[in-house]
Amino acid sequence: MYGKILIKFKMTVLTGMHIGGSSAFSAIGAVDSPVIRDAFSGQPMLPGSSLKGKMRTLLAKAMKNHYITQDCDNDPEELKRLFGSSGNARRNENPKAARLQFADAFLANADSLKNRGGLTEVKFENTIGRLTAVANPRQIERVVRGSEFTVNMVYDLEDADQIKPDMENIARGLKLLSMDYLGGHGSRGYGRVAFSDFEIEVKDGDCPLDAHELLKSLKEVEEYGLFSLQA
Repeated sequence: MYGKILIKFKMTVLTGMHIGGSSAFSAIGAVDSPVIRDAFSGQPMLPGSSLKGKMRTLLAKAMKNHYITQDCDNDPEELKRLFGSSGNARRNENPKAARLQFADAFLANADSLKNRGGLTEVKFENTIGRLTAVANPRQIERVVRGSEFTVNMVYDLEDADQIKPDMENIARGLKLLSMDYLGGHGSRGYGRVAFSDFEIEVKDGDCPLDAHELLKSLKEVEEYGLFSLQA
């Protein structure tokens, strides 16, 4: 079988998020660590690679029940079929294409954020050497709290028996991320996010399972997270 399912949802930033862009040509006095931006609009964006990488890492830790991540070639088969694998010649394993494809996500509420003060903020931080007491100040740009990104993922229908467990693993990855962080400096409070408004649509082929049933596991993600979306 072959077909495609579109998975859409909203990601809301609950605390300032930093996914870094290039500062190679920054002027003197500019922000030390800017966020990545869409070259077309100039607005902050969420790279699909950032979401994919974080979900895969968290799922690998959870499935292996170990806090140390290992090489992707050693991931469980459930992850390899979802996120892809480069193969392993020593084990006679061929590369596997990812069933789950991520798109870059863009701001959905830019106009509202502009009216409230702007799309990003600059957080001033300082590290002080314990032995020397020398200060090292820096400026980190963050996507502001309340930013909303429209996320689109495409799932390839390949095996009828694996559709439901694959969807459950996608939901589990998003649940784990709801209790973790996206981007950098998460241990200091950055990058807390929440997911909502899930939709599933079969775009090509015939799905042997009811799309509404598949949606249930994704809807459970909305109950997770550290903060309420209304907080």
